[in-house]
Amino acid sequence: MMAAAETPCSEFMNWEVDTSSCNGLKQEKQLSAPQRRFYHLCRRKSFAAFVASKRDERHQEGGALWCCCGQTFNGHSAVHKHVARTHNAEIQQLTQATYKHLLTQLEAGSEAHQSNGLQAEAADISAWMPDISHISEEQLKNGPGKVLLYYHYCPVEDPRVICAWQKALCEKLHLTGKVRVAAEGINGTVGGTNVATDIYIDAMLSHPVFEMDKEDFKSSDGGAECFTDLKVGVYREIVPMGVDPDVISYQLAGVHLEPEEFHKEVETLLAEGDVCKDTVLLDCRNFYESKIGQFSQCLAPNIRKFSYFPDYVDQNLELFRDKKVLMYCTGGIRCERGSAYLRSKDVCKEIYQLKGGIHKYLERFPEGFYRGKLFVFDERYAISSNGDIISDCRYCGRPWDQYELCTTRLCCQLVLSCPGCRQDGHTACCPTCRTKGRAEHEATSYTPHHKEECECTDGRPRIPQDV
Repeated sequence: MMAAAETPCSEFMNWEVDTSSCNGLKQEKQLSAPQRRFYHLCRRKSFAAFVASKRDERHQEGGALWCCCGQTFNGHSAVHKHVARTHNAEIQQLTQATYKHLLTQLEAGSEAHQSNGLQAEAADISAWMPDISHISEEQLKNGPGKVLLYYHYCPVEDPRVICAWQKALCEKLHLTGKVRVAAEGINGTVGGTNVATDIYIDAMLSHPVFEMDKEDFKSSDGGAECFTDLKVGVYREIVPMGVDPDVISYQLAGVHLEPEEFHKEVETLLAEGDVCKDTVLLDCRNFYESKIGQFSQCLAPNIRKFSYFPDYVDQNLELFRDKKVLMYCTGGIRCERGSAYLRSKDVCKEIYQLKGGIHKYLERFPEGFYRGKLFVFDERYAISSNGDIISDCRYCGRPWDQYELCTTRLCCQLVLSCPGCRQDGHTACCPTCRTKGRAEHEATSYTPHHKEECECTDGRPRIPQDV
């Protein structure tokens, strides 16, 4: 609510939602950023209230139940999907009512509300900080360490408060890494000592906004040295797919399969071989990730970043028509939004996703159907669970799967160059960058260029046609 309080109420009052037709969405796109944030907050509140109204309070044992449209739902995910699909009009009406009601409250006392909100922020951050008075700085900064990878989708009323808490918490524990906070949840990968990361997990588990389990955290050997610094920020999406979360929500994701279930599905697919025509094993990651490690017989889109995935789906719909799709990614988060987007196209027979991603699969099946290394977004670039090398040196073609950054200034491309080729000076990602690198070395000054201006990207279609 603080975001709304810090903006003049008149800015919000200039717009009303038209719930009678699709004009509401068109008008929404014309809103300023503060107005959109405020409206989306109202929509999340309305959605939660509608779901809560369907809960069967008579049912006390064995978990919660919800009753709606003559159906019974025994999980949050199931009832959320039903409400999102079937009751959008009612949610729109509730949103409009909530929007107007909160505007009235803001108009009546925005200054007092802002003051109280700031006090609450400080108090909340203080309350959520763990007591580490019994832990020495030496334990927090030195010793064996690890890297944590996690995400959690849930409504976050004021992402800025969570962002401030995360930044203070990580700095207190001497953690480095990246944390993305949004109204739809949180996504992070942080590194530090075992002591510090264990305290971090406990703090996350005890936070009232996040109902997380220890199973939500994936870990690997590493530490604070795996990241150059700490970056914590508020974003529109906790994974950048480039699609409005209120249009394609994680709540519409595919069916989650435990690693054991996913393993059996892949086993069946591989056993049938070319005979199997109705199943697609889809890698949701980028080409440089799938190049060094992937599941056998997968479809790995030749895309450079996840924000290209929706366009890839749009241009290759026939690949998925009437098929059962098995999706996977590094930790599971890209599959949440990716499967929801694919489901929105209504072409697939079934859509499943690997719960916990490749990380959790390798914990259970280190010598399973995933071969090669697992790409990670830190200074390590990759971690391994088996000895297979499925990629090769960019220059000589010998088996090689250890990435290095292109040595040309300002180029951020990764290159697979074996030790022998690197000794011969082949450290650039492509001949174009190699030529530029020589010119920069010989010149006293250089002309900055776009970081993607090289053969690696110019020669690759932005959205490949795989049909």
